[in-house]
Amino acid sequence: MILIVDDDIAVRTSMSLLLKTAGYVVDTADNAEGAFQKVINAHPQLLILDLNFSNDTSGKEGMSLLEKIRQVDTGVPIILITGWASIELAVQGMKAGANDFVNKPWNNEHVLQSVETLLKLKDQRQVSKTRKDLDRKYNFRQIIGEDAGLLDILETIGRVAPTNASVLITGESGTGKELIAEAIHLNSTRTSRPFVKVNLGGISSSLFESEMFGHVRGAFTDARVDRMGRFEMANKGTIFLDEIGDLEASSQVKLLRVLQDRTYEVLGSSRTKTVDTRVVCATNKDLNQMVSSGLFREDLLYRINLISIHLPALRDRKEDIPLLVNFFIDNLKEIYNRPLLKVNAAAMRWLKNLPLPGNIRQLKNLVERTVLISRRDELAIEDFQSQLNPAPKENRNKLPEVGVMTLEQVEAEMVRQAMKYHNNRITRAAASLGITRNALYRRLEKYQIPYDENES
Repeated sequence: MILIVDDDIAVRTSMSLLLKTAGYVVDTADNAEGAFQKVINAHPQLLILDLNFSNDTSGKEGMSLLEKIRQVDTGVPIILITGWASIELAVQGMKAGANDFVNKPWNNEHVLQSVETLLKLKDQRQVSKTRKDLDRKYNFRQIIGEDAGLLDILETIGRVAPTNASVLITGESGTGKELIAEAIHLNSTRTSRPFVKVNLGGISSSLFESEMFGHVRGAFTDARVDRMGRFEMANKGTIFLDEIGDLEASSQVKLLRVLQDRTYEVLGSSRTKTVDTRVVCATNKDLNQMVSSGLFREDLLYRINLISIHLPALRDRKEDIPLLVNFFIDNLKEIYNRPLLKVNAAAMRWLKNLPLPGNIRQLKNLVERTVLISRRDELAIEDFQSQLNPAPKENRNKLPEVGVMTLEQVEAEMVRQAMKYHNNRITRAAASLGITRNALYRRLEKYQIPYDENES
């Protein structure tokens, strides 16, 4: 049974009709005391709770009820109903133990998705499984390892993937956050639909709306044709928002709107579009610390992390290093047509104890560089050591090794160097980079590189 708690009969009636039509058993209460008694006596499976029961919009009565419910039942899922103007109240409710919140006027499909997700997560019980058990049930082919902590993560992924729960993946750079996001998509009901990846760290505030929501022809100076945004590309599928900790404040507000209402407007158009997409986010930053510092919106954090997954650093799962190395070697055998490739036992032990601050990404690059440089089929310690030595002084200004920087980071660094070398003269810097002045202006804006508009 789902219990709806709201003093507004119109809200209770419309919400009841929605849930009953979807096949749920529903009960209602119009005050805090009556609602609490039903929680004690009827043990509802889920609550939909309004925080305001009177003309007083402080939410004190509803917050008090929420805290009382959590004292007697820590497991029942609770969805808050709030207005957009009361978003801070919803955040307080999430801190007090609520699981999700919806805005008035709500989107029916969003409400049903939230209810279904929370009920599924409540009903599923975690059972310890081996890697073979997990592989028989789920598609985790690209995720290598048998560490107990990793198996717990894979089990969690398997349980939450079929739901529409938003997932936040945290962990150091190179720990495989994108692979986890893809695994969530592959094991979901959306697997045949698009999986759209977006690096938010490379999108400036001026380009955010165009990139994420699209634009129509003539929306701005360079908008010569209509463009589809990333959310529309991901409709019915999954959108992976990487580096969400790098998102600028103004863009955080716009993202929160679409995640909350599941609606957006294409830049240059007044027509509202609806989107149905699973949202998975990732970051290597401490978002809770960023919230405390005022750098990340608390309401956005609660919206994106219904489920949180933290990936361990490779140093915390050293026993998986040989498995990873052999996986990389097996792939390289085919790529470079070297079927006899292998790593000797001494080198494997050495790799297990090697400091790898870049985690899996660094290990993969080290193995591939070693294979490319070494002519031997049986790789030894000295083969790997030769690829770890610092570059000679005369080579230090060459391009960074693969995996150290992304293409966008390399581009941003080249733009900075050109601007510095040419003393911020736009024309000369653009010429040295082989691009037009307008193209350079766009990159300066995109990467937030300061410049003097009077310099030409």
